[in-house]
Amino acid sequence: MSKVRIGIIGIGNMGSSHALYLSKGEVPKAELTAVCDIKPERLQWAKENLGSGVRTFDNADDLMSSGIVDGVMIAVPHYSHPPLAIKAFAKGLHVLVEKPAGVYTKQVREMNEAAAKSGKVFGIMYNQRTNPLYQKLRELIKSGELGELRRTNWIITNWFRTQAYYNSGGWRATWAGEGGGVLLNQDPHQLDLWQWTCGMPKRVRAFCGFGKYHDIEVEDEVTAYVEYENGATGVFVTTTGEAPGTNRFEIVGDKGKIVIEDGKLNFWRLRQSSSQYIREAKDGFSQPECWKCEVPIHGKETAHAGITANWVDSILNGTPLLAPGYEGINGLQISNAMHLSAWTDNWVDIPVDEELFYSMLQEKIKNSRFVKTVDEKTLDLEGSF
Repeated sequence: MSKVRIGIIGIGNMGSSHALYLSKGEVPKAELTAVCDIKPERLQWAKENLGSGVRTFDNADDLMSSGIVDGVMIAVPHYSHPPLAIKAFAKGLHVLVEKPAGVYTKQVREMNEAAAKSGKVFGIMYNQRTNPLYQKLRELIKSGELGELRRTNWIITNWFRTQAYYNSGGWRATWAGEGGGVLLNQDPHQLDLWQWTCGMPKRVRAFCGFGKYHDIEVEDEVTAYVEYENGATGVFVTTTGEAPGTNRFEIVGDKGKIVIEDGKLNFWRLRQSSSQYIREAKDGFSQPECWKCEVPIHGKETAHAGITANWVDSILNGTPLLAPGYEGINGLQISNAMHLSAWTDNWVDIPVDEELFYSMLQEKIKNSRFVKTVDEKTLDLEGSF
């Protein structure tokens, strides 16, 4: 195989974006050969903008059975990610799925098992992992430069949305159509980066505001407290109802503090670990010597095209994936735990109780404004942003 023939399932907002950079040849050794969508107007858009070499289909089954694709990119509403991926693996196709991996971990675990059984390359569109800021943060933590983690704190509130945004699609911001609010739509990247750099927490206590600022049934504000295995703690604060918003990620370790904000990574580096200084210092009010360092960041964020190129390289050359699809379950574990904690008004351990979460989600779906069908041929395949 000298190139990878790619089909895109769902050409709404995100799917059309992927289609455009692929059709422009921005991913080496990749060829866009097919797209599908149930909306005739989207297929007409494809014919007008993607060139005559791209075939259009009105359903995913026909695209996957066409023989003109080696892999598929799945860019449809959240609930359909796992079932479509499982079908693709069964047909011997490689898969790159949009975030989030799904709505509930039980469903995503089935997708991961199908991927492992197929032996095909399975990636997820965690494009934020291509950002050199977070790559450097991960390097500093994994190398021990920051020391043992003590505290993590991410305030990510620059997701301001109006009611008109939520009114733009009947499935949007409903339990049946989208499966959640800010945690499932806006925050999957941050939840992934949080665990990718700092590791998974062991338990969560979350407080969610459901329709606090908007006329919606899902969460538009979350404040969550987590605990890690080593005793470290963390806080995650997010909302779509606050302006102006903040995006500040602060990580404290035994050897200092790192803050990512405004596109910069600042490291307050201690010359002596805080734990050692606490034990040995003679002055009760002194502090260890600290240097503020603005860490130089090299490289540039390659975003969606970068993740796609990495997926293609993995198919052709076995290159390790920057964002393996199997890891999509990690951030979802955290968001499922946050939802379940708010629903039960209690602490929730990670891994989450999958059966309890699923049963409580079904109750939410029963009372949802949006009536969902399980037949993906009749789903609105508009992108999920």
